[in-house]
Formats: sequence, C-alpha cells, structure tokens
Amino acid sequence: MAKSDLDELDLLILHALQLDGRASFTRLGEVLGVSDQTVARRFARMRAERRVRVTGRTDPERVGEVSWFVRIQCVPSVAVTVGRALARRPDTSWVKLTSGGTEIVGVVRAASERDSGALLLERLPKTPNVTGVTANCLLHVYFGGPQSLIDALDPRQVAALRMPEPPPGARVELSADDRRLLELLAADGRTGFTELAAATGRPHTTLRRRVQELRECGALYFDLDIDHRALRLPMQTMLWLSVAPDRLAEAGAALAAHPEAAFVGATTGATNLYAAVLCPDPAAFYRYLSTSVAALPPIQHLETAPVIQTLKSL
Repeated sequence: MAKSDLDELDLLILHALQLDGRASFTRLGEVLGVSDQTVARRFARMRAERRVRVTGRTDPERVGEVSWFVRIQCVPSVAVTVGRALARRPDTSWVKLTSGGTEIVGVVRAASERDSGALLLERLPKTPNVTGVTANCLLHVYFGGPQSLIDALDPRQVAALRMPEPPPGARVELSADDRRLLELLAADGRTGFTELAAATGRPHTTLRRRVQELRECGALYFDLDIDHRALRLPMQTMLWLSVAPDRLAEAGAALAAHPEAAFVGATTGATNLYAAVLCPDPAAFYRYLSTSVAALPPIQHLETAPVIQTLKSL
C-alpha cells in the first residue's frame, strides 16, 4: 500500500474501523493505546474532511438479494446527468463514470431474483442519448465486503478487533422494521442506538439485539468508505477479464491476493471476472498489468476502464 498523507494514528484508526465499524471509541482507544477522546477527535476530523465514513451493508446472498453490474453507454454530454439519476436510486450501491465520459458503471441490487427482470427491463434509464445497456449478475465475491485494505495494526490488535466469521447459513428473512433499520445504518453505520430508536420508534434494547443478531448471522456487516485519494492511490481502474471456466476460481483467488485489488468478483456476461484496483499513477498501473496480472492463469480477454468520477459510493 502506498504511503498516504494520513499519519500513523489515522491509519491505525481506519484499519480498526474496517475490522469493526461499530466499535466504541473507548474500545478503539484501549486497543490502540490512546484515549477515547483522541480517537473520537481524529475520526471526527477525517469524517468532516469527507475522507471516511462507516456504512452498514448487507450480504446479498444472506438476505436474498441479487447484485448486478450495470454498464450504460451514452453520449458524453448526458453521462453525468444519467449517472446522477442512477445514483439517486436507493437500490444502487455505487455509481462511477469511466471510459472518457461515455460509460456509467454501477452496482444495482434487486430485492429478489423475481424482481431482477423488472429492474433491468423497466427501470433503467431510457433516453435517446443512451446508446447501450448491459447487466451482468455478480455470482461470487473473492475479495470485498468486511475486509481491510489498510495494513496498520499488529496481529494482537487485529485479533482483538476482528469480528468472528459468520457460520454458513440459510437466507435471513428481513422484516419491514429490519429494512428501515438497515437503511439508517447504510447512511451512517455509527448511528447510536438512541438515535436509531428515535428514528424507528422501536426500543433501544430491541434494536441493539437485532443488530447483533444480523451481524452474527452475516446478514449485516460494517464497512469503511474512504476516499482512496487520501491513501495516495488516485488511480482507480476497473478490470473486466475472461478466463477459462475451469480456471475461474484459481484466477479469482489469485487476483484477490493482489494488494492493489479493492474488489474481485465472478460475473455473468462476456467477461467472467471483475476487479477494481487502486494504483498511485499510470506507471504503477502499467507495472501491475505487466507483472501481477500477467502472472494470472491465461487471460482470454482483458478490458481496462479508468474511473474518472465517482458519483455514488455507499
């Protein structure tokens, strides 16, 4: 990981929050060996500078949702407008503008497999300036979710903060009350239970117990949303790769082990492997392609799409 403009304590706090986004400032201070006031002050500064926030996210497989990578090709003059319209939708996780301003890429979640058809055929942007739309289903995640991109804590500290791996289990049925709770936690994963109770009208103790249940079963996790430019990794690039089906798992696992990888998943479509990678500059990205990517199992096709603007990141 490249050296960032954040200091050592900032990075320790960020790594800790990626391990447990709802850990109290008192708990974080105990593990890091500083006061809770220091942790709270540092976090407030980083949050105010729009570098960082904690978000509550659901595991699509556990809650029965289906995730789609949607790629919308359009003329450059309407790309930002169409992208912002997509970003305003509550069912989008992130939306980015790529490829010279002619393509919008986003992740859209359908509540169920049954809802996917309506989502993709009826509710995606319809305008003469949109020249093409493709949607690929996310089949498997090799790297992403509650995992850390920042390596700052020592093994003892990591062990003290890492959440237990949830056991394999069936899908979790979410009630309307659950979905309202998850909506609030998606906006701010560190919202206190007093505030959650006021917003939902549910008892503080009930909410605390339900959040714990959803975390223990793996339906809910807390992730850290950080501006990668703060880590001096301003170049974000999407990779769309094709490998032989019998080498897909091997390639996905190998790609997930790269320190440049922020997300790796298997998808349907013309390509079967997607990755988001972070590099400090084009020269570093070239070295990454010509060494680490070149060492993967034989690649049948590779498409690279630099991100030029992030319109939504949840």
